[in-house]
Amino acid sequence: MISMPQPDQYRVLGHPVEHSKSPQIHTRFAELTGQNMVYDRQCVPLDGFVQAVDFLRATGVRGCNVTVPFKFEAFRYAQQHGRVSERAALAQACNTLSFEGGSVFADNTDGIGLVNDIQTHAGRSLAGRDVLIIGAGGAAAGCLAPFVQAGARRIAVANRSPEKAQALVAQHLAMARHGGVTLGAYGLDDIPGPFEFVVNASASSLAGEAAPVSAEVLTPDTLVVDLMYGPASQGFLDWVRQQGAEGRDGLGMLVEQAAEAFQLWRGVRPDSAQVLAELEAARRAPATL
Repeated sequence: MISMPQPDQYRVLGHPVEHSKSPQIHTRFAELTGQNMVYDRQCVPLDGFVQAVDFLRATGVRGCNVTVPFKFEAFRYAQQHGRVSERAALAQACNTLSFEGGSVFADNTDGIGLVNDIQTHAGRSLAGRDVLIIGAGGAAAGCLAPFVQAGARRIAVANRSPEKAQALVAQHLAMARHGGVTLGAYGLDDIPGPFEFVVNASASSLAGEAAPVSAEVLTPDTLVVDLMYGPASQGFLDWVRQQGAEGRDGLGMLVEQAAEAFQLWRGVRPDSAQVLAELEAARRAPATL
């Protein structure tokens, strides 16, 4: 009898993480590309990230995705135990760890995933446009460099604590100047709008809070993307549509950033458009008893 090799193991680590669709997405990627792997979710105690990653490495897990609130901690871990990509270094945060050959490599696929979703699936070019990023945490940090590289004209980072926004902008000033992009940092109450693109990278939707910014940042032509998806994003996106703007949740970004991570781990690019279409069809389907 011929024995099949054991599948390679991958995880998504977060707190909370029960809502994550990453296992479903990566499982489908593996089916479409013929990869022998399994992908599970793991809720990590707030003070237990380092121990969790050490255990994954010790038990032969090949890699993991990292979600809130561990993206900054994951970056520091990779600095200590391996190396980081240029985009992770700029953000000082990562959402993807690879443990190939016993070493650690960190990448940040959030921002390029969002750019790909906006420009490919939403069909909107970022070149020469004005962008507002709400929030200055790990998700926002991952988005800033890819927006600069996509050729945005002006990018504003707004946060409840303006000092955090200022620190994030400072990390990217050299890149922005080289690309002719204007960067600015603001509090939530002094944002100079309007903008053609608005990205809610804050935790406001996850916390069930009201819209974090004034409607003055929007126009009827503004595309607003909430990085949350499903029920968590519904309240904010309802508010966006009440203002006459276009709202989009983070499902497309989730699929695209997962495709980037999958390619890093497996060396093959999955059909992200097909998987996104399947997920969108599934959530439009009527519930069955």
